Parts: sequence; C-alpha cells; structure tokens
Amino acid sequence: MKVRVYYEDTDVGGVVYHSNYINFCERARSEMFFQHGLSPHQENEFFVAKHLEANFIKPAVFADILDIDTKVIKLKNASAVLHQTITRDGEKLFEMNVTVAYLKNKRPAKIPDNMKEFLSRYL
Repeated sequence: MKVRVYYEDTDVGGVVYHSNYINFCERARSEMFFQHGLSPHQENEFFVAKHLEANFIKPAVFADILDIDTKVIKLKNASAVLHQTITRDGEKLFEMNVTVAYLKNKRPAKIPDNMKEFLSRYL
C-alpha cells in the first residue's frame, strides 16, 4: 500500500512523528482486508493489537511517498504475528512485528476459517 506523508503527519521539523508509522501500518493491515472484500471488524468480532516491536531506521519526511508491506509470519488459532515494513524508493525506513489477537464479544476467540484462510495467503 502506498501512503503520502502530509504535513499533519509530521513534527515541527517536517519529520514523520513516531506514532504515525504505527498508524500507517494499521491502515495497511485494514486495507489488506478491504481489497479482498473482507473487513477486520464484524459487529462484535475484530482484531486488536496485543503486542508490537518497532524499529525506526531512517526518517520519512513531508511529501514522501511510502510503501507499506505486510507479511504474516505466524498464524495461530486466535492470533497472528505480522511483519510490516515501510520503505521509500526501496530504502527501509521502519519495520515492526505486531501480534494481533482475535476477539469475539471482547474475549479471545478462534479466528474464523475464512479469515484464517485469507491470512495464510500472506505467510
């Protein structure tokens, strides 16, 4: 997924504010589902971020066009670990591993078969 960096994404120096890298990755995860006619949120069932490890490598700045790539590195019954990278013109700027848990009625639940099948395409 491509994202343009807007002024609102940056600090006073024109550098992308640290938490916005995580926002960009969240959008990319949602967009994965949307592009395949699915949604990561169904009434009382949804994915939530449980844990993440982030590595800020180089700064992105105002007006950059960023590429966000998402891969599933582990898929369990009620959770998945995804590796996401943000690059600019092929240069890695940011990467993170995020563990997402599936909840139903705000409690951990088995990922539905259609969602698990979908996620397995990104392994």
